[in-house]
Amino acid sequence: MIRPVLTEIGIFLIPFVVYALFLAATRSGLFARSSWPVTVVARLALVAMVLVIAGMVGMAHYGAGPDSTYVPAHVENGKFVPGSQK
Repeated sequence: MIRPVLTEIGIFLIPFVVYALFLAATRSGLFARSSWPVTVVARLALVAMVLVIAGMVGMAHYGAGPDSTYVPAHVENGKFVPGSQK
């Protein structure tokens, strides 16, 4: 359960990290309050919400079904068999 939550938090943080990298690359004041006006933060939050919703829809649509069983990676007859959903 923790992995999907952390995945969505990571997806939410992507726009903010990209903006911070932009500020660092342009040598603007990364920690200056003037570099993070409310309108920019609001737009970043809106983009982040859209990304999170798209991620949730993608997981629901393309993820494994609730009745699927995970078979972990293992070795059979000396050969590596990768994990899979069944």
